[in-house]
Amino acid sequence: MSHTLMDVLEEHLDEAAFLWLQWERSLVAPTYVLNEVAGLEERLLAHVDGLVLGGTSATEKLLIPALEAHEDVERVTAAAYTLLGSENPSGAEAVRTALETAAPEALPAFQRALELKGYEALPSWLSTLLKQDEPLKLALALEVLASHGVDPGPALPDLLRHEEPQVAAAALRAAARLRAPLERQVLQAGLTSPVSALRDSAITAGLQKGHRAAWTACQAAVDSGAPGLRLPALVLALSGDAREVERLKRLLEEPRHRPDALWALGFSGQPAAAELCLQWMEDDAVSHLAAEAFCAITGLSLEGRLAAPHVEEEPLPPLEEEALDVDLTPKPEDDLPRPVAAEVLAWWKESRKNFELDRRYLHGRPFGTEALLESLMTAPMRRRHALALDLALRSRGEPRVPTRAFTPYQRKALEAVRTTAPSALSRPFTEGLHSS
Repeated sequence: MSHTLMDVLEEHLDEAAFLWLQWERSLVAPTYVLNEVAGLEERLLAHVDGLVLGGTSATEKLLIPALEAHEDVERVTAAAYTLLGSENPSGAEAVRTALETAAPEALPAFQRALELKGYEALPSWLSTLLKQDEPLKLALALEVLASHGVDPGPALPDLLRHEEPQVAAAALRAAARLRAPLERQVLQAGLTSPVSALRDSAITAGLQKGHRAAWTACQAAVDSGAPGLRLPALVLALSGDAREVERLKRLLEEPRHRPDALWALGFSGQPAAAELCLQWMEDDAVSHLAAEAFCAITGLSLEGRLAAPHVEEEPLPPLEEEALDVDLTPKPEDDLPRPVAAEVLAWWKESRKNFELDRRYLHGRPFGTEALLESLMTAPMRRRHALALDLALRSRGEPRVPTRAFTPYQRKALEAVRTTAPSALSRPFTEGLHSS
């Protein structure tokens, strides 16, 4: 291979890694919608195609060595994804070999590549990871199988009881995709776990299986004020029950829970929740979160006189003065606009009469199947994951929309949802829960 061609292929890999990072960020961004993500995705996959055209030489000289770049997660993901799509079986085998010796910090890169390949392209060796003892790789295999709705097989019952919470949580997510019932003892162990990630997996799996115990555990978690309440608070809000707004109101009183409470209130859709959000629009710490939630309920577009002028961030302090334990990683919510509280309040005083007290709203529209589907198509990417959870809970797990997949898969799933009987999606997911 000529130096010129290798330079071109290296540029393809560099660009693919860079765009992979941008694409992953776009999936949780408040400033992107699905159509915009599709454009970014098209550019990313064009570079992947360029790598595929490099053939065997690109595989051996560039992609396989890139699997060892553990400090560059996106580069590993791009290389692994390309190799998994190679017509040469050695590509997938190289991914397997690299995965066997991968450092823990590199495992998410391999997991993401496997999740994003189509089900038909999954390597046959994936299920063999379920036979090993290493918890992180067990969890990886379960997460990938769950993302594709694939039954892990006879190993699942033991994995649901695994002593490592990360493995048990992944097993619950896999079990939630299957039609088989979930054993009561397994569910209860998850619901009462002190590890919030395991508890959260049990709550969502239990509700998709119709277990009332999962709903009770969700309410109890929020009432306890324990750490890590983002998921339980959100699930309470997604129920659409106006009575749950009172539980979320109590969370607002605690600064550590306030961001999660505001996030949840935006999905409750209740006019009373919108008014709670108004009260926090002058608090610098959460005003942007309060405004986001308020707009998600009312449909208000925060722009013009309603939005505060953007303030440039102050430069970073000198290294010797910097608090090195502070996380400076940009967060999706950092891009949210700040409200002019007085202007938003004036708008609400004029518009409040258009909202019925006990009705749930989604971006200013009465909540219903059409409003939910439209929001899954047009809402900011940051909010679509919670809307997809709402859909999964209402439909008892199927159909579902994979909001972290490539956009063609998302659109295909949304079309499948449109063929579902409206009654299956319009009723609250708390209806029909059983005690067994």
